[in-house]
Parts: sequence; C-alpha cells; structure tokens
Amino acid sequence: MPDIPRSKSGKTALQLAIEITQRAGDTLLQRFDGPMIVSYKSRGNIVTDVDTEVEETALCTIRDEYPEMDTLGEETAGVAAGQGYVWIIDPLDGTRNYASGIPFYSTVIGLALCGEVLVGVNYDPVRGEMFYAEKGGGAFLNGDPIRASNRLRMADCIIGTDMSYNDEGAANSLEAIGKIWPRMQTVRIMGSAALGISYVAAGRTDLYFHDQLQPWDMVAGLLMVEESGGVVFDRGGKRAGLYSDGLVASNANLHGEFKRHTENLGWWRSRGTPD
Repeated sequence: MPDIPRSKSGKTALQLAIEITQRAGDTLLQRFDGPMIVSYKSRGNIVTDVDTEVEETALCTIRDEYPEMDTLGEETAGVAAGQGYVWIIDPLDGTRNYASGIPFYSTVIGLALCGEVLVGVNYDPVRGEMFYAEKGGGAFLNGDPIRASNRLRMADCIIGTDMSYNDEGAANSLEAIGKIWPRMQTVRIMGSAALGISYVAAGRTDLYFHDQLQPWDMVAGLLMVEESGGVVFDRGGKRAGLYSDGLVASNANLHGEFKRHTENLGWWRSRGTPD
C-alpha cells in the first residue's frame, strides 16, 4: 500500500475519515425525524437538505486537512476517481429510509489513488457501528476484525440486494431473486447499498448484488469485502472497481453458484458504466 501522507493536523487518512463520519452521524441523528427539505433528483431518487449539509461540512474538513487532494461527493461536483488521490463521500446512504423515518442509513467516506481504494469507512449512527478497512490491513467493525461468510452452498445463505432507480435494472434484480428462490434461506432488501455490502464483509449476509451503483455507494464496501476475505465482481466476471457495471459481493464459491443459477437472465446483460 502507498504511504498516504498525513493530514495538516497530523492525522492518518483513516483517522480523519472515522472522525468525519462520526460527526456526520451525530448530525444525522439530530435531524432524524425532524423537519427537512426533500427534493427529487429522479423518480424514487431523493435528496434532503441534511444530505447537502453533511456533505458540505465533510468536504470543508477534507479540503482543510488535505488541500492537495481532490474530492468527489454524491451531491456536489467533483473529479472522476481515476487519477491521483480522490476522497469520495456519500453523506447519507439510504436517503429514502432516512426521509421516511426508517432508521437504517449510513455515511460513507473513502480515499482512492488512481481508482484503487486505499481507505474505506462506513458508519451507521443508529447502531453506533463503524465499519472500516485500510488496504492490506484487514477489515474491522468497532475495532474488532470481521470476516466474510465461508458458506459454500446458496441453500444455506442470506442474499441481499436493493432496487435500482432504473426500472429495467430493478426488474432484472427481482427476476434474479425469483430464479434462485427457493435455493436460499431468505432475501433482504434493506434500502442502503453501502450497509448491504458492509454486511457481507461482516459475514451477516452471504451475498449482495446490485444492478448499478455509483462510486460513493461502494467505495468503502469494495475494500472491506476484499479485506475480510471476500470477493467483489462485476457483470463481466472481473474484479469490481469504482465504475463497474453491476456488482456481486460474496465469496468465490457463492459467486459461482449465483452466476450458474442466473446467467441466462437480463441482469447479466451489460449496462455500461454508471452515468
């Protein structure tokens, strides 16, 4: 792993990311169930004034601490995460849950170098759960190491997914679930892709798939799953990255079985990189 420079105040990148997500979580909890302004980016895809407040605060801190590094946030303009150091932020993953009073959401921060994720943090303030990983250093939940599932058969597994904002993508995901049912224990659709992937890293669920995600949705999860012993592939069977076409996070055995059961379905047709 590259030797990431320390921040202006002497913090490591991981320390800074953890501090920022904790402060973001405090704000999210304070504003939860309170008045908020909700706007629509597209059908089903909303943003609140809390999202923008949290992101602006986080970006200001990062720019103060690492003025030489670029940033990319869900709600603000930024650079593509392909060259140099780029901080990537999702201030509120699970905005629909949050705006609806459903207490399942998180804040995501990651640091990538030339598209390779080096640090990833995902904080669930409701449960006080801090998922984090540093490349080559393992994955952790509140300081304790976590491991991805080692189950070998889909029949023994809990499968996770979430619905795409794209109608075709959502329909394809439901078709895939229908194809493998009842060859599994159960399925969970929880409304936060970031937490869905983190749960795979923690071994809480055995496989998570999604039709199409953005870099800020998966920046922490990509690293955490690999550092916990799992694998993350795209539709083409390649190691998933920040701009991958589709995502399947699991272990190698379950990924193979999932593909065998669903390989003739629309989910596997290329949809290109996210917009």
